Amino acid sequence: MELRRLTLLSALLATIFSHTSVQADQRIVDQISAFEVKYKVTDNQAARHGVDCARLGADWASCNRATITLTNPGKALLSRDWAIYMSNVHQTLKVESDQFRMVHVVGDLTRLEPTEKFKGFPAGESVTIPIVNEYWQLYITDVMPRWYVTSSNATPKVIASTDTEKLTSFVAPFEEQWKRIPDEKNVLMTATTRFDKNNDISLLPSREIRGQILPTPLNVEVFNADADLSRGVNLLINGLESESVEVIKRRFTLLGVNETPTGYQISTKIDKEVFENKLALAGGYRLSIGIDKAEVVGYDASGVFYGLQSIMSLLPAGESKKIATLNVTDAPRFPYRGVFLDVARNFHSKAVILRMLDQLSAWKINVFHFHLSDDEGWRIEIPGLPELTEVGGKRCHDLREQRCLLPQLGSGPKSDNHGSGYFTRQDYIEIVKYAAARSIQVIPEIDMPAHARAAVISMEARYQRLSKAGQKAQAEEFRLIDPTDTSNTTSVQLYDRTSYLNPCLLSSLKFADKVISEIQAMHKEAGQPLKTWHFGGDEAKNIRLGAGYTDKKQPEPSKGILDMSKQDRPWAKSQQCQKMIKENKVKDLDHLPTYFAMEVSKLVSAHGINKMQAWQDGLKDAENARAFKTSDVAINFWDTLYWGGYDSANDWAARGYEIIISSPDYVYMDFPYEVNPLERGYYWGTRFSDERKMFSFAPDNLPQNAETSVDRDGKPFKAQSKKTWPGATGISAQLWSETSRTDDQVEYMVFPRVLAVAERAWHRASWEQDYIADKSYAGDETDYVDKAALRYDWQRFANILGQRELHKLDMNGIKYRLPVPGARIIDGKLHANSALPGIHIEYSDNNGETWQRYNNALKPSVDRNILVRSVSPDGKRFSRTEKL
Repeated sequence: MELRRLTLLSALLATIFSHTSVQADQRIVDQISAFEVKYKVTDNQAARHGVDCARLGADWASCNRATITLTNPGKALLSRDWAIYMSNVHQTLKVESDQFRMVHVVGDLTRLEPTEKFKGFPAGESVTIPIVNEYWQLYITDVMPRWYVTSSNATPKVIASTDTEKLTSFVAPFEEQWKRIPDEKNVLMTATTRFDKNNDISLLPSREIRGQILPTPLNVEVFNADADLSRGVNLLINGLESESVEVIKRRFTLLGVNETPTGYQISTKIDKEVFENKLALAGGYRLSIGIDKAEVVGYDASGVFYGLQSIMSLLPAGESKKIATLNVTDAPRFPYRGVFLDVARNFHSKAVILRMLDQLSAWKINVFHFHLSDDEGWRIEIPGLPELTEVGGKRCHDLREQRCLLPQLGSGPKSDNHGSGYFTRQDYIEIVKYAAARSIQVIPEIDMPAHARAAVISMEARYQRLSKAGQKAQAEEFRLIDPTDTSNTTSVQLYDRTSYLNPCLLSSLKFADKVISEIQAMHKEAGQPLKTWHFGGDEAKNIRLGAGYTDKKQPEPSKGILDMSKQDRPWAKSQQCQKMIKENKVKDLDHLPTYFAMEVSKLVSAHGINKMQAWQDGLKDAENARAFKTSDVAINFWDTLYWGGYDSANDWAARGYEIIISSPDYVYMDFPYEVNPLERGYYWGTRFSDERKMFSFAPDNLPQNAETSVDRDGKPFKAQSKKTWPGATGISAQLWSETSRTDDQVEYMVFPRVLAVAERAWHRASWEQDYIADKSYAGDETDYVDKAALRYDWQRFANILGQRELHKLDMNGIKYRLPVPGARIIDGKLHANSALPGIHIEYSDNNGETWQRYNNALKPSVDRNILVRSVSPDGKRFSRTEKL
């Protein structure tokens, strides 16, 4: 009896002590979560100022210095039982304080923790922690929000001062730290430099954009008379499915034109016979708009749809519903006119996708490339594999990753934000149906064999669950890693070997087949057969074996020094892969990604899908396109032009691949709009891509772009290829979503610049030159491109955006980016302009307390310290404020 009482007492005391310990841990977490955080970039050229970036192992010996300042508003905290987790997209190489260390966890997740020399956080005081990071930090979005604190068994908690999308609240101004290199030739965009950039275009009278359709038709004849749609339209539509008819009716209504039997008559039909050979293309149409009625004749259903969209494109902003009478003969430039959206890095809602599809269809985009999986998330329900969404579709602070993936990209420790989410089977079917009704084909992408960590971790959770239940065979069925593989690899996004599914396992192919089968069934149910499977395939490599690193035994100048004996290629230590190489099933480790692509192509073909698509580096070791089992193979060509893409594109075409131009330096929408640290985005390919740059892109004569743009550092470059170029199949604009966490941020990054890509996809401009082998272009040496014609064409396009299209985006509820105004004070008067003429500008002379509408004709008299901003046509939103 006495022993029993002692046992019970011991258990009771243990519970009390445990509870007390948890309470103490939670108090630490609660206290640190109230700290004020301040992050400041102090030197983006640290190698020039005494930091041995090479010895720290930085790629190309490039590193930056920054400081983290933690201010404790409460009582002193001496405990060492805490850790602060944050997302560092550039790895921290060194902490210049012996009180703290940074521990890389996985991906961008990094842990700041105290060392044995930690002296505590004094009451009411600040502690500054200097750190050295790889590469540069040039834009504010390099710093991620939602840092969080943990302590033993306490519940993790976000540090409140970082729990915001307003990054300026804890990230200090960059000031002079916007340059990557000392001789940077890019121009920092301020009010004055922006004014100078915009100064070669002006506001056009409305009569000069009358009768202008976007994207621009092949041939247009505009007449003097107007057609009046103010009393509605009488739609007599033939040639479209009922769902597409409803799309057209809803857009007319959205633009303020109702359907009525007594309204302006618009009739449609399909008649292939009226089209000449060069216009006999899917999407071709003829449009005749008279005073009393209009007729659309389509080559096919999509031609009818696009002809009707062209009528709506003519509708002006405001109350007037008069459009020019005209005749149009039109057909698309490229059969593939795509937009890519990544929902894996950060999840984005079905609502924003449907809203995007609405707008893309109005601009004659016909492909929606849907990136559904990556290291950071799996976003589509696959029947029979619940862990993919239950684990891979969720992020939280679970160090064992049995319940979720670890936090990334500023998602914090909980699962109630942008880091978590997925589309149910019915969601996906609805999206495909919605796209199909708008003449848009959905191409799903499941990225493999790299960028596959969400799938790998999910299938490991499945393996553990079934193994514990004694179902060994079922557990192995879809397992994606070889447990013998202990390879030390680092992916581009700083993940370990779990970033790559193993291409040597039969279970990996079974997994691919299962996913293809289920998604194909969804397309069938949606009524849009799956025509193209996107394999992904990109970046299956160890970044530490790249050209910017060197071995410590024979170090090379200006490269990061590593112990290369500790670095492995992906799957190097997988016994299964070693066996395949020994049996000559695959040449070597480097050929494994392409081998797996060929094997997956067999599955794709067996499912009756005729085309496989991939990012080109995933197919690089195949002899040509005929190495794959599908009848057609397309690549998203993403070599940066100034690094040789103007030449390497020809090599891919010569090997029989369809080329989808996806050049990062021109059509990646995750890059900033302008060179200003307050803009959003990554910038490894270019420092900016605004509407004008995208509009000026020549996608079918890549060398030409060297004459009209610059490289990443703002410097001119030369481009010349001596090879044959058969022409591109299409063009695609990409939004990778690492820095776009919210739906509003997605729309900011996509709109309105995607319309410039839609223009180039549909219409070849007069200033675009034919490709001629061996012709050399250089921005500082040649003058082949008609710059006056380009400027005139841009002014026309920019005015249509500013005077008309942005108003329609307002009506559709899209939170597009408003251009920040340019402004100068000249002789005491305010001069202001916009990249998109027609957008209203406001100014304040009392620090933003009140705002006045800028009138260019009056040019108000002002003093210094003036604020300027743009305002949306509906008056509800404003651009970033700029100070003079």
